[in-house]
Amino acid sequence: MHVMEKAKNYKKTLISCYLGFITQAISSNFTPLLFLTFKGTYAISLEMIALIPMIFYLTQLLVDLVATKFADKIGYRTCVVTSQLVSAVGLILMAFLPDLMPNPFIGIIISVVLYAIGSGLIEVLVSPIVEACPFENKAGVMSLLHSFYCWGAVGVILGSTIFFAIFGTAYWKILTIIWAIVPFINTFNFMSCPIERLVEDGEKMSVGSLLRLPLFWLMIILMVCAGASETTMTQWASAFTESALGVSKIIGDLAGPCLFAVFMGVARVFYGKFSQKVDLPKVMLVCGLACVGCYLLASLSTISIIGLIGCALCGLAVGIMWPGTISISSQKCPKGGTAMFAFLALAGDLGATISPAMVGAIAECVGGNLKTGLLVATIFPTIMILGLILLVKKFGKRPN
Repeated sequence: MHVMEKAKNYKKTLISCYLGFITQAISSNFTPLLFLTFKGTYAISLEMIALIPMIFYLTQLLVDLVATKFADKIGYRTCVVTSQLVSAVGLILMAFLPDLMPNPFIGIIISVVLYAIGSGLIEVLVSPIVEACPFENKAGVMSLLHSFYCWGAVGVILGSTIFFAIFGTAYWKILTIIWAIVPFINTFNFMSCPIERLVEDGEKMSVGSLLRLPLFWLMIILMVCAGASETTMTQWASAFTESALGVSKIIGDLAGPCLFAVFMGVARVFYGKFSQKVDLPKVMLVCGLACVGCYLLASLSTISIIGLIGCALCGLAVGIMWPGTISISSQKCPKGGTAMFAFLALAGDLGATISPAMVGAIAECVGGNLKTGLLVATIFPTIMILGLILLVKKFGKRPN
């Protein structure tokens, strides 16, 4: 068995999964850069445009939920190849469909739903595919894997901005097709790379027994908090940058989310390198405390530049929360199977959907004060800290 594992090229599997996360970063980060272009080109109101990210995340949530049922039955390879294909098709259609439809907005939404299906499948499948490979240092490999989402986000934002600066936003359709090349090529990678089963059929826990596990629900709570802590700051970082540095919206969008993503990527790479030397739950506990500090810095500081530093450093603090929770779940519950990964993705997306909306609603209630909204959002990293203390105290070193 070991000889066969050696003969298989799991490096190719890993590279395919890296590109999978870059595809997800393209899906999440590219369309928001076009919102004002859509408004100008197709005369779509900002109110309608605000529905685009909501539909994207809701579709992703739905896919996470459905995947708990069907991913194992259909098989990893079929599902992950589909994820790349629908992502590519969704992006390509974005360039053509709005002009072909009587209502351009419907064309945009059809495209968004397609690549959101791809993005949801990537989120559910890529972690268990890597977890099933016979790598030595699983937690480190997982953290490094998730860093590619961050580098993808930085690449999409920077690459698109440079493209628009040189050629102008009028050529956005060409750029959309260029980004679609990534999932298109990766479709063929996933067709041929070795993919193992995470848990053999007879050994896998049923969804029912998984849902009866107290530890599983603790992991779900940690994942909701990880998704909320990460996405809230990503969504609102550009608004902070604009006020902190007094720069234009374009520069604000770049400096805020880009800086955040760079720090988040650095945290994941750093943990990937040193993971075997540290205790993951304790490192996450320190990160949770740092995250609360960053949120307080951003929401309570009267000096704008200090608020911006809080935003950027928050990327470092939240970096390992999402992949770290997945790694702990795999260690503590090795027979959870694909359903466990799908539920974790669902919980992370739930946090990512609820928290930014909550911040916006609270800010609206207090006369548009974003800082008050962010102050309330500090509850998520705080709950994460309490959950991690419970994990260390109650579940300690026991595997199940």
